[in-house]
Amino acid sequence: MSDVPSIPTRDLIGYGDSPPAVVWPGAARVAVNFCVNYEEGGERCVLNGDDRSESRLADVDVESRLGRRDLNIESSYEYGSRVGYWRLIKAFSERGLQATVNLVGLAGERNPIALRAMIDAGFDLQPHGWRWIDYDTLTEAEEAAYLAKSIAQVEALTGKPPLGYYAGLPSMNTRRLVARAGNFLYDSDVYNDDLPYWSPDYPGLLLVPYSLDTNDSRFGRGEAGYQIADEFFAYLKDSFDQLYAEGATHPKMMTIGLHARLIGRPGRIGALQRFLDYLQAQERVWICRRDDIARHWAENHPNPAAAEPARI
Repeated sequence: MSDVPSIPTRDLIGYGDSPPAVVWPGAARVAVNFCVNYEEGGERCVLNGDDRSESRLADVDVESRLGRRDLNIESSYEYGSRVGYWRLIKAFSERGLQATVNLVGLAGERNPIALRAMIDAGFDLQPHGWRWIDYDTLTEAEEAAYLAKSIAQVEALTGKPPLGYYAGLPSMNTRRLVARAGNFLYDSDVYNDDLPYWSPDYPGLLLVPYSLDTNDSRFGRGEAGYQIADEFFAYLKDSFDQLYAEGATHPKMMTIGLHARLIGRPGRIGALQRFLDYLQAQERVWICRRDDIARHWAENHPNPAAAEPARI
């Protein structure tokens, strides 16, 4: 077992019963961030040089076809890029709200029009890998090259390098590569808290938890997931209500993951619209971008261990 990597370090304790005294803007009880996963066109496909077709998170339940295309899942993904993104942009823009784009680099290249509309609407960009693949299948050099392409892409689109990164399926090298890049304030490849926290391995790197439960990806999990929009709305509302109650004394954070090919369908978009309206009817909620949360945390909760050397 000596060859098993010990970094990233596991932490089963976290803040425990002594969370930090958080003060969000506007004295909000909950900071709510929506992440739009921009993946369509960056998924597995032999046209992208892959050895198989995609099989994940779509409205068709299929097995990968080795060495062949699957037109059904390709078309299901295309619904998100052709139609779903525009419904999402409208839902946020009509309410004066902004979200975060989890940007798969190749998807951004393949569909620059909807991406530009999101940038123009004030959405921030968080790279989600250059491809929507399992990064544990790549060499460290291959992953580093993809990371460099993502950084350059965001800088070309916005004039600034990205502050955050979310691989989704990270390797044991991902966080080290993110810390080495030098431009990242935070990494989102954690699911283990309701508040940000500083990496124990890389003191200058903030970890901003993502969520797979308050996430429309559960529409793409067959019978084990959501079947109708009301289930998604109910789960989001129940999650928020609990965090809002706790936030009276200990403010929290909530992330909602969205996929245009899933929530962007006409029978589901209403759940998002209703939840946005519900949030806006509350008095102490901060609906914000992911980089807003990271900057606020870094300014108000600096890492006391930041002077220590990172284990890069």
